[in-house]
Amino acid sequence: MESSAGLAGASGQASGATRLTLGIDPGTAIVGYSVVASRGSSLSMVVCDVITTPAGMPLAQRLQQIYQRLGEVIAAYQPTDAAMEELFFAKNARTALTVGHARGVIMLALANGGLSIAEYTPRQVKQAVTGYGSADKMQVGEMVRILLNLRAVPRPDDAADAAAVAICHLNTVPILRERSANPWEGR
Repeated sequence: MESSAGLAGASGQASGATRLTLGIDPGTAIVGYSVVASRGSSLSMVVCDVITTPAGMPLAQRLQQIYQRLGEVIAAYQPTDAAMEELFFAKNARTALTVGHARGVIMLALANGGLSIAEYTPRQVKQAVTGYGSADKMQVGEMVRILLNLRAVPRPDDAADAAAVAICHLNTVPILRERSANPWEGR
């Protein structure tokens, strides 16, 4: 887990202010989360870790544990906003349904924490982080390492994926703001 002391709790939207974005890679067994700080064009890692739930635990208790732990993360780091990866596909319907339950609980925790929530497809995240929408996990992890100036790629992959989601959001929001300020530009 990478962390930087002193950034937790810093927030703000003004130019030059530190913005903390919570990135989420949803799941039931493992939820990746990362808080990435942005000040101007500089990005840095605040925290990058996972929430795990035991396989034998009933689904309702796993969801409760995810909700509680995510609430603790929000309280500890006080992010400005949040972004999570959309459920794009699953190997089977049961997996998709279970991850869907986890996404709902995660969204509730984020909303109860007062955070706006953006969602991105895996392809959008890969495109924003690597410049290539079909990049593999190793390429995404290495770009996360480079962009956040880390010594190593965050582990496990779910944590690195959460950092990539946060980076995607931080790179996308300024573009969306610019487009909303100038809706006719570029048409």
